[in-house]
Amino acid sequence: MSDDRSIAVIGMGLRAPGAANTEEFWQSLIQGKESISLLSDDDVIAAHGDPAVLSNPDLVRAAGILDGIEKFDAAYFGYTPREAEIMDPQQRFLLEVAVEALEDAGCDPTSSKSTTGVFLGIGRSGYFLHHLLPRTDLMTSFARQISLFNDKDFAATQISHRLNLTGPSMTIGTACSTSLVSVHQACKSLLEFECDVALAGGATINVLQHGGYQYQEGNIFSPDGHCRAFDAEAHGTVGGSGVGLVVLKRLSDAVRDGDAIRAVIRGSAVNNDGADKVGFTAPSVAGQASVVFEAQQVAGVDAESIGYVEAHGTGTPLGDPIEVSALTEAFRMSTDE
Repeated sequence: MSDDRSIAVIGMGLRAPGAANTEEFWQSLIQGKESISLLSDDDVIAAHGDPAVLSNPDLVRAAGILDGIEKFDAAYFGYTPREAEIMDPQQRFLLEVAVEALEDAGCDPTSSKSTTGVFLGIGRSGYFLHHLLPRTDLMTSFARQISLFNDKDFAATQISHRLNLTGPSMTIGTACSTSLVSVHQACKSLLEFECDVALAGGATINVLQHGGYQYQEGNIFSPDGHCRAFDAEAHGTVGGSGVGLVVLKRLSDAVRDGDAIRAVIRGSAVNNDGADKVGFTAPSVAGQASVVFEAQQVAGVDAESIGYVEAHGTGTPLGDPIEVSALTEAFRMSTDE
């Protein structure tokens, strides 16, 4: 693929378990750090409000804990303390990470003539369900504001409004693939010149993150609080919270402007495997193989030139083998290796 169809990653912002920024996250990867926390009895009781929960033999006391979900610099973004109180932490964190990502990219939307788009997704607002809905005083007096600050549909446009970003602003929801599909849509928007810069990514925050989870045999969750992706001992995944955004720009523009280019997206693809799988939540080999091969074709990349693959890797006995089989099938469409 020629450079005029490639997209540069010029900035990043992140909050993850055990990492307050991209540098700390990179160090965790280098060190092979397991960023899953084991929860104490006090943690679990405080989250559930009932000591009897400790007697549940299927309760797994583990989670990917995101620090500081109760914090927010409301004044910086022009919100009142009350508005901050009723805002979903996912939307709070996305605003902060958006600013950090743009600063990392050296982009100042207020002084630039270029248009910046926003493409992202968030999880369901547990903050609304567990903290706001029981508060009849707030629900009576601030129902509309609560809706604006907790509804998934407004996550992208909140950022565009507060940071004065005038490109397309879309909240995208495709379950587990939301952030990557957001990146795909951002790339398309850039290539169609709907915007000159794009923020893309997503957030999910479990406000009851110290409560652990219920293990059920055959479900996606790990029985022992550890995730062993692509391992013979893989038995499931562990839930967690996190926020991540990348700043994207057409590669030719990034080179012209002297931006720090972290990576280049040469092509992407999206599909759906329809009914060709054993169940709604189960992946299929054919669907995954098809979209991986399509992405390679769009990118004009020879399969034999690829030396690293980052995968979904849920750490489940069902999902991991299917993913490896799909990757193998996709790569064998263009090589005998």
